[in-house]
Amino acid sequence: MSMQSGLVSSTPQLRTYAPATDVSVAAPAPRLEIAHAQPVTAPRDLRTEPGPVRFVIIALALTFLSVFVVLPLVVVFASAFSKGIGAYLAALAEPEALAAIQLTLLVAAISVTLNLVFGIIAAWAISKFEFTGKTFLITLIDLPFSVSPVISGLVFVLLFGAQGYLGPWLQAHNVHILFAVPGIALATVFVTFPFVARALIPLMQEQGTQEEEAAISLGASGLQTFFRVTLPNIKWGLLYGVLLCNARAMGEFGAVSVVSGHIRGETNTMPLLVEILYNEYQFVSSFAIASLLAMLALITLVVKTILERRLDQAEVPDGD
Repeated sequence: MSMQSGLVSSTPQLRTYAPATDVSVAAPAPRLEIAHAQPVTAPRDLRTEPGPVRFVIIALALTFLSVFVVLPLVVVFASAFSKGIGAYLAALAEPEALAAIQLTLLVAAISVTLNLVFGIIAAWAISKFEFTGKTFLITLIDLPFSVSPVISGLVFVLLFGAQGYLGPWLQAHNVHILFAVPGIALATVFVTFPFVARALIPLMQEQGTQEEEAAISLGASGLQTFFRVTLPNIKWGLLYGVLLCNARAMGEFGAVSVVSGHIRGETNTMPLLVEILYNEYQFVSSFAIASLLAMLALITLVVKTILERRLDQAEVPDGD
């Protein structure tokens, strides 16, 4: 009887706690309904500006480009053709002009070839390996960007000039560096030093070493890995660096002016000849040579834009 009475007495306690549990679970429901009832506003686009502000910004940009880019190009071509197409072609057919064009193409070919080889090797070493002096090598690659081209030309004069460190030995062995093609090529190589390497280093660092390691683990040699794996992956970046290197090589003035000696018909490149003809008041001939350099700049700009699009497409994964 005592056990039954204890069970009977405990039953009301269980019934009294059950409603309390139900109430505690159901209590937050009104708060959830209130939270969902709040209106959701779209995020404000911070890039949108009022119409007048956008008009002023675009007008300033177009004005700047027109004054400092388009107008000089128009003046160059207008002055080059001011006396007709016949005078323009006759100025380009002058022996001095042809010699300057040939020398410019030769120096550009030498510079691009040497910087192509060095740029690939330097980018490969910096992006694929860890070694002592890596940061110092990157600093050396960027050095021509921070040194004036005239200063770099003077450095070669101090090295290879008659009163320089190597000048007496070169004269004794009848080796001509300054005031000749080798000196012009060396100065041009120096100022175009970073372009290929700087175009490849970030690209190869982003790609990593997984594909090369996989190729080597499958039995490929070093050359096979480079030509079949690495080179196809960097081809657009490589062409981009070569393009910029070639444009700078053909248009270099400061360093080449110091080491060339300005020997007419022998050591004058196209930029040097433009200055000489302009100082002699041969404006049509001067602007005719300048128009070739301007055409090179325009072609470089178009090809650069195409290569940048190729690079952007290459960086986007196929699944995106």
